[in-house]
Amino acid sequence: MAAKKGKKAAKKGGAKKGGAKKSRAGAAKKGGAKKAAKKKGGAKRVPNAAFMAPKQPDAALSAIVGGNPIPRTEITKKLWGYIKRNGLQDAKERRMINADDKLKVVFGGKGKVSMFEMTKLVNKHIK
Repeated sequence: MAAKKGKKAAKKGGAKKGGAKKSRAGAAKKGGAKKAAKKKGGAKRVPNAAFMAPKQPDAALSAIVGGNPIPRTEITKKLWGYIKRNGLQDAKERRMINADDKLKVVFGGKGKVSMFEMTKLVNKHIK
């Protein structure tokens, strides 16, 4: 028991006084947490139907991803493919995207957009 206290104190950076009652309660909680953390091995993840529903991109977005109705996930994949192919990701700050002429129309005239803002701006071009 003393060895456990020493290890805990070393991890936390200092010894605590009167921690005997807390460590017993903490040990009981840890044992219960391990049992609750077990996962089912055979469960397969099912994608949300809202993400898989085909959406029609407007004229500005269809110049990049194509004119056929496709799911949002595919729109994002094709958009990133276009960005990588044309080297539009900022070299210094990787989360920023430098818009070319086609993307400026989609991004509402902005020349530089963060990847998080990009999804918000692209959603305006999907019906």
